[in-house]
Amino acid sequence: MFAAPPAVMAEPFCRIPEKFRRHGETTEWARVQLHGAAAPVFLEGPVFDAQGNLWVTDIPWGRLFRIAPDGTCELGFEYDGQPNGMKFLADGRLLVADHHKGMVVCDLQSGKAETWFDRYLLEPFLGCNDLTIARNGDIYFTDQGQSGWQNPNGRLFRVRAGTAQPELLLDRIPSPNGLVLNKAETALFLAVTRANAVWRCPLVNDGAVISKVGTYIQMSGGSGPDGLTIDEDDNLVVCHVGFGAVWLFSNRGEPMLRIDVPEGRYTTNAAYGGPGNKWLYFTESSTGTVYRVEMPVPGRPNCSASI
Repeated sequence: MFAAPPAVMAEPFCRIPEKFRRHGETTEWARVQLHGAAAPVFLEGPVFDAQGNLWVTDIPWGRLFRIAPDGTCELGFEYDGQPNGMKFLADGRLLVADHHKGMVVCDLQSGKAETWFDRYLLEPFLGCNDLTIARNGDIYFTDQGQSGWQNPNGRLFRVRAGTAQPELLLDRIPSPNGLVLNKAETALFLAVTRANAVWRCPLVNDGAVISKVGTYIQMSGGSGPDGLTIDEDDNLVVCHVGFGAVWLFSNRGEPMLRIDVPEGRYTTNAAYGGPGNKWLYFTESSTGTVYRVEMPVPGRPNCSASI
C-alpha cells in the first residue's frame, strides 16, 4: 500500500556483560517461549528512571538491569519471577507485568518484590506481558499467556487510579502485547502479535469502555508487533519481533522510517530518552543488546502513577 520508508541502522548502546550471562542453564520460560533455545539473557521492558538510567528486564532469570547514561550496566534488582514490561510509579517503585506472578511491585530501595494482584475474579492470569499508565494514574495492562489464533483468549485490563481491582476491557485477543495511549488519551494502541497487527481501541466513559476496535496497522513477516511507544506528535513506534526491525509510523498510520539492527531478529520493546528525549532505545532480546537511534521527531516522556 505504501512505498518502503527510509532505513537507518541503529547503534549499540549496551550489550549485557558476559559476567551476567547464564550459559549452560535453562528455565521453563525459555523451554516454552523459545522452543528450547539457549537464553543466557533475554531483554525486554525498557524504561528510564528520573536520573536518566535505563532499566530493562531479563525475563527468564528474573533480573532487572540498570544501564547508566554512558552505557555501563549493573544488576539492579533480582527476584523469583518472569518480568516483562514495566513502568515507574510516582514513588520510585517499579510496576512489572510478570508472566508468572501477575502484576508485581519492585521496591528498588528495600530489594523486595511483592505481588500486587495475580488474578481476576478468582481466576489466575494467563501471563501478564506489558503495561502503560495514563496521566491520571489509570493503569492498562495485557494478559497474553499462550494466546494466538489457535486460542484467542488474551485480555486487556485497566486498574483505576487509587484502586487495586482490575477491570476487563477487552478479551478474545490473539496475543495482546505492547500498548500505549495517544497524546489525548482518547485511544489505546494495542500490539496483537499473532494477528501481526496493531489495533486502535477508542476509549469512552473516561476510559472505562472500549468501542469500535479496528486494525490500525497491518504488518507482515516476522512474528508480529511487540512493544510500542509514541511521541508527542502521535507518531507510533512499533517493534517488529522476528523481523529484526523497528518501524516508525505517522499519526495517520503511514510508514516513516525503518530502523534495522546488525544482529538478531528479536527487536522487542522501546522507550524514548537520552539528550532532549529524542533518542529511541530498544532491546534486541536474543543478543542481550540495547540499541539506540536519534529520531527525527521528539519523544514523549514516560508517565508515572501512584498505587
